[in-house]
Amino acid sequence: MNWVQTLAVVFHVLLAFAIVGLVLLQRGRGADAGAGFGAGASGTVFGARGSASFLSRMTAVLATLFFLTSLGLSYLFSRDAAVPTSVMDRVPAQQAPAEPAVVPSAPVPEDALPDMETAPAPAGE
Repeated sequence: MNWVQTLAVVFHVLLAFAIVGLVLLQRGRGADAGAGFGAGASGTVFGARGSASFLSRMTAVLATLFFLTSLGLSYLFSRDAAVPTSVMDRVPAQQAPAEPAVVPSAPVPEDALPDMETAPAPAGE
């Protein structure tokens, strides 16, 4: 991993922590009025759109940056996919020997061979 990828990953993780922190700092839309109007009716007090505070706008900006860094990281790490990752791909190809080597075989003892007179005949005959 080169320094650009490392820097992008660190920035991406910091953005994730910042988004979590901003979301935890915000209150729900009906947090104060929820007890007075009930859980379902509190959304109608503030309207369909709600109030856009500094924290909610900052969360939207950080979320956009988070998505952009996600796309950037996927591009950066996809460029390394062309590098062989298998051990077999890294081994240089060796040429086959010109003539196959003759392997001497060990002699077979006579008592290991089946006796042709007492051996059963094949089933097809």
